[in-house]
Parts: sequence; structure tokens; C-alpha cells
Amino acid sequence: MKSPVHRCRDVEHGRGQNRAGSNCLQPEQRIPISKDVITSSSSSAMWFIRDTCGIVCAIITWLLVFYAEFVVLFVMLVPSKNLTYSIVNGTLFNTLAFLALASHLRAMCTDPGAVPKGNATKEYIESLQLKPGQVVYKCPKCCSIKPDRAHHCSVCKRCIRKMDHHCPWVNNCVGENNQKYFVLFTMYIALISLHSLAMVVFHFLYCFEDDWTKCSSFSPPATVILLILLCFEGLLFLIFTSVMFGTQVHSICTDETGIEQLKKEERRWAKKTKWMNMRAVFGHQFSLLWLSPFSTPDHGKAETYQYVV
Repeated sequence: MKSPVHRCRDVEHGRGQNRAGSNCLQPEQRIPISKDVITSSSSSAMWFIRDTCGIVCAIITWLLVFYAEFVVLFVMLVPSKNLTYSIVNGTLFNTLAFLALASHLRAMCTDPGAVPKGNATKEYIESLQLKPGQVVYKCPKCCSIKPDRAHHCSVCKRCIRKMDHHCPWVNNCVGENNQKYFVLFTMYIALISLHSLAMVVFHFLYCFEDDWTKCSSFSPPATVILLILLCFEGLLFLIFTSVMFGTQVHSICTDETGIEQLKKEERRWAKKTKWMNMRAVFGHQFSLLWLSPFSTPDHGKAETYQYVV
């Protein structure tokens, strides 16, 4: 295994000297730097990735939710003779669907934790006032100072802090700042999928006992086709989003991102309890706001990151 002296590509050191062919002459050291230094100046602005595949997947996601909404309301609930059943299930389903789409929008339009692009300039590195022997890693792809636990996304074309993976369904990376919204999105999609499946089963049983022409405002063949398609959609996304939700919760509890697990990266950060890891993602105080996509979690402004080779 090569020593840090040999692993010196795209590294700046704090001696204030630039030797041709070698920028790394000192052993590897971590440099604690405030989060404010590596937070993108546009973090409060609208974030949107112009990726054709991601945009198409995001549109398909919304269309599938709208299809489920249409079948649940106009095929099953509106024609129902039980007003209480229709109101209760309609309110529950629409609330969960609204929260799912809101979570999807927040996950898609929230900066996942992008490191400022092109900040690895000589002037900027000198402004950090590095001590002799201290080094910083520069991403050769986006020319940014790369903190520990950050990875470069080829789709977003940025280095993302605590990047878990890039999800085309939300057309964004899942990272430090939007992981909460992605977890909520998978949870609410799983819940509306389960709810719609339960209503489909109940509606089939009801229609078998009654006249098919009276249990729906559509023709019997059209009703069956619509219900079967919804059943297939609900079952597929229930399995998919449940697995994603489980893997995300496990990733949060172990404080190890999907990329870190895949690459089996050496753990260089302090180990915390599962409860502390959950609070770091969803917010410092447990409340119903954890379940709200409209609540922005406080990830800790005093948090520091490590710049390493």
C-alpha cells in the first residue's frame, strides 16, 4: 500500500511552495474546517438538475401517483354507497399522496450538499492559512476542495457531501441536506401503495358480492382493467419503496452511506449512537416535524468536515 507521500494527485499543501511535478510532500493530515466554508453560496436558491433521464423519471413518478389518485377516487370511492368509508379513505389517501409529492419535490429541488464548484484556487487555498504538513484534496472533475465523505456525482457534476446515491426518480443525488425528504418520499409512497392495495381488495370483494354495474361508474371490463393496473402498480412500488426505505434507515442508523458501504471505505469519522444519527438527519428535537416535508432539519451549523487526501 502506498504511503500518502505517493498518493498526491490534485493535492495542495500548506508550505506555500509549488514544485513542478509534485504538490504533496507531507504526510496525510486532516484539517477541521467549518461547514460554512464548504457550503455552496447558492444553497438557499432553487436546485434543479437538467438531466433528461431524471426529468422523465420524475414526471413518470407524478403521473403514476395521479393515476392512483384517479382510480381510488373515481373508480372506488365516489361510486361507493358508504359515505363514511369514502370520506375517511379519501381524506387519508389524499393526505398521504400530498405528503409523498411534497417530499418528492423537496428531495428533487433541495441542494443535497454540493461543495462549491471551482473553489480549489491558489488564492482560496492560501486564505485557509494551512499549516506546514496539512493537505487538502482537490477534485479533478469539478475543481473543488473535497471534504471527507464527499463523492463526485457524474450526473450532478458536483461533489456531494455524504452522498448516498443518485436517484433518477427524484432527479437528484441523495445527500446530507435532502436525505430526510427522500426517506419521507419512500415512506409515503409505500403507505399509499399499501392503502390502495387494501382498497382494491375490498372493492373486488364488494363487487363480487354485488352487481358490477352498480359498484362503479365505469363498465365492468374497464373497472377490472383499471383495478388490476392499480394493483400491479401498488404492489410493485410497495416492494420497491419499502426496500429503499429500509436501506435508508439502516444507512442513517449506521452512519454509513450507500457508496461508503459499496466501496467498503475505512471509517474515519466518530461513531455515534443510532438515535444521534437519526436526529442528525431529521432534526435535533423529536417531534411530528420529523414526518413533515415542509420542515427543514438543522444539521448543525457548527459541524466541521475533514479535508483529506
